[in-house]
Amino acid sequence: MKKGNMKNQYRVNGQIHVREVRVVSDNGAEVMPTRQALDLARQQGVDLVEISPNAQPPVCRIIDYSKFLYQQKKRQKEMKQKQTKVEVKEIRFGPQTDDHDYNFKLKHAKGFLEEGNKVRAYVFFRGRSILFKEQGEVLLLRFANDLEEYAKVEQLPKLEGKKMFLYLAPKKVSVVKQSQQKRDRLAAEQAAKEKIKAEVAESASRNGLLDNAKGGESLKNLINEDQNPDREE
Repeated sequence: MKKGNMKNQYRVNGQIHVREVRVVSDNGAEVMPTRQALDLARQQGVDLVEISPNAQPPVCRIIDYSKFLYQQKKRQKEMKQKQTKVEVKEIRFGPQTDDHDYNFKLKHAKGFLEEGNKVRAYVFFRGRSILFKEQGEVLLLRFANDLEEYAKVEQLPKLEGKKMFLYLAPKKVSVVKQSQQKRDRLAAEQAAKEKIKAEVAESASRNGLLDNAKGGESLKNLINEDQNPDREE
């Protein structure tokens, strides 16, 4: 939204004609007469900006209007940057694609889908190879099956002229990423835990603590905890 349009989107100061408003701030919200809110804004040397006109009563903020517009523009820019641009990536096959070429293109398709892009895979039938359209359909169905973890089928193989198309859309990759992050975190925690236990074992052995009648048994249990993971507590 252009700055001029954004500026006309909000009512400010004397443009606010309702009897009372709800003024929100970092300390909460308070309903007060509009005249009182205008006086507060004037005392602080800033503006009364109506940010939610359809609320009952309308919601306003006491803030410098130029600063408010800058914050809104910045927020819109950040939201736009966060929006994922979905592209359609093409994967081309021949009706008699060999396994090496197939696996190479399968790897590329996985990468496209993990990035959130759609995939349009197609088999191109050149000349008399149109006789192998059933073979092309089998290839595309195999492709969809091998990508089942990463994609959902938007359109099954369909012949259009000399090309047979298969359309795939990415599944929610955020779940996969979160699970991978969780696995990495758990692995790191386990490695740190084993390192600490190894250091404790080395220190205990050096100082003869394992033979100490008072604390040796519990220390042994701590060190050997992972050696019997199925042991009941």
